Amino acid sequence: MEPLKLIVGLGNPGQQYERTRHNVGAVWVQTLAEASGIALLEDRKFKGKIGRGTVAGHDLRLVIPTTFMNLSGDSVGAIQRFYKLTTASILVAYDEMAFEPGIVRLKQGGGDNGHNGIRSVRAGCGNDAEFHRVRIGVGHPGDRSRVTAFLTQIKMPDMERSLVEAAMQIPSEILADMVNGDWQAAMNALHANPGS
Repeated sequence: MEPLKLIVGLGNPGQQYERTRHNVGAVWVQTLAEASGIALLEDRKFKGKIGRGTVAGHDLRLVIPTTFMNLSGDSVGAIQRFYKLTTASILVAYDEMAFEPGIVRLKQGGGDNGHNGIRSVRAGCGNDAEFHRVRIGVGHPGDRSRVTAFLTQIKMPDMERSLVEAAMQIPSEILADMVNGDWQAAMNALHANPGS
């Protein structure tokens, strides 16, 4: 069991992307930072807003890359190299079209499933995909040709947003297991609840 050292929230910078589905990972990390009393400050060297503090009893860093989604690995890779972090000590939160709004799932490693942010993070980490993931369901528009607008241009309707925000409230015991590196316990607890 390896404790987390870095939690990353993916999204796109700028007001035009606020409240879009592609930004739910960044929202989750911002909420976690606020709840933990961690200030996220812009750091040009790391191409992100980064802060350090205590989450569930562990000292770690939180970051929201300020690059566009498909360049997220520029930020994550720079932080990983500078602090000499193992890929397994990194957690990345992002939007997942494979799940409906209100579903959150944990995963370690695997492919990018067409997600440009995850593809970039993997490349930034030297093509090592063994980082952990918080996959936040946002649903699918039903047609591949509508995916880009669905994720980056259309604001989430209030009902969907409520479901996503509720699902992102990961119970403190599960968050503690995640931070401690007890992924099996965290997955068992989180995935046992069909509504999360």
